Amino acid sequence: MTVIAVDGPAASGKGTIARGLALHYGLPHLDTGLLYRAVGVTVARAGLDPDNEANATEACNFPDALLREPELRSEEAGALASRVSVHPAVRAALLERQRVFAAQPGGAVLDGRDIGTVIAPDADAKLFVTASVDARAARRHIEDPSRTLYSLREDLAARDARDTNRSSAPLRRADGADLLDTSNLTIGAAIQSAIALVDARLESRR
Repeated sequence: MTVIAVDGPAASGKGTIARGLALHYGLPHLDTGLLYRAVGVTVARAGLDPDNEANATEACNFPDALLREPELRSEEAGALASRVSVHPAVRAALLERQRVFAAQPGGAVLDGRDIGTVIAPDADAKLFVTASVDARAARRHIEDPSRTLYSLREDLAARDARDTNRSSAPLRRADGADLLDTSNLTIGAAIQSAIALVDARLESRR
């Protein structure tokens, strides 16, 4: 059984790296951020307040089919996810769902913001993927050229502040996590660097 935890801020490349690791090692992958995006979108569709803990917690009972909807990949859904994820009750409601996925036979790759610290603290390998705000804003600009780099930088900085300073499971580098800065790396180079780090960790545990 091999469990790999990949954490990091928005647009750092953690999702792409996690998918690459899952393909390389033949493991199932869970983008845990989608769970929070689903909660945020559910709250918004109901016309409720994502900053209200009771409203957000009620939205945790979303159907699994929602996880496959393209809307969850939008910047708006990401911003909503950052707002609902500050609520301890929301994080508690989604905790078991993530731990069950991590504990499946054979293992799994999970990416998010509290995988190595809360969801799978005993993971066989942990990565903390990061990149400069400028690099992350440039990536977002390629995805959405209608936005200015300035507004994207502001949004990312605000999300970083919310994720880092929240009282429940804040974004931080887990103990024993290898740091991977993707600011100046291509996608292929970032994935290969991640594989090398994970291989080294797995080898050290044998």
